[in-house]
Amino acid sequence: MQLLHFGYQQAVSCLFAVCVFGTLALSKLLTLPAGHRYDFILVVLLLVQVMMVASGLETKDELKVICVFHLIGLALELYKTHMGSWTYPEASWSKVFGVPLYSGFMYASVASYLCQAWRRFNLSMTGWPARGSAAVLGTLIYLNFFTHHFLPDFRWVLMVLVFVVFWKTWVSFTVRDRTYRMPLSLSFLLIGFFIWVAENIATFFGAWQYPDQEQSWHLVGIQKIGSWYLLVIISIILVAQLKRVKEAREPSRP
Repeated sequence: MQLLHFGYQQAVSCLFAVCVFGTLALSKLLTLPAGHRYDFILVVLLLVQVMMVASGLETKDELKVICVFHLIGLALELYKTHMGSWTYPEASWSKVFGVPLYSGFMYASVASYLCQAWRRFNLSMTGWPARGSAAVLGTLIYLNFFTHHFLPDFRWVLMVLVFVVFWKTWVSFTVRDRTYRMPLSLSFLLIGFFIWVAENIATFFGAWQYPDQEQSWHLVGIQKIGSWYLLVIISIILVAQLKRVKEAREPSRP
């Protein structure tokens, strides 16, 4: 029963991500009567986002976090496509410098999952690193995604630093009436793995295309798990910091 309840709450937390990949699949299989596929995906995901907030599945505070992730992801997409890391080969009215605006929703779906899971599992952290160190580490990880094109790639150094900075940090989560806990670094790796699985689904349905997938689709290299691992760290640090800011601003209850 615990496992079933855990799986159900995880599935609900992934609702927006499921909508993203479902729309990708649907748009690939259907012949659209007018317009471009990337524009269709953007319109559908905007409607899904509005419906989730209107129905109460997502709070307005969670929407703000998701918008921040959308902008961060879009900035990374603009740079990466400019550097030739991947491409969006199809035509679209909603492209900006070769990047369709829907692409930011793929990063936003990670934020949506984190916010939903945080609320549904009543997540809490123990042993969070000293103030500022997590933020500095997250900033260095994000910058490395940009600088490794013309400077040495420090991702392995940064991964070691993650274990150093977070080695005392544990995450607790509640399933029904029982609380479990695990090392936060392990949760980074597990989420990164499942995003890698999702990435393979996304590239299969043409969400984007790596240079070595131009002739035919094949599995994304397993080393990409490391990249997603680092991106998840940025995501969790950012969500945690925003929640701390919100808690500090809220008046204490008597």
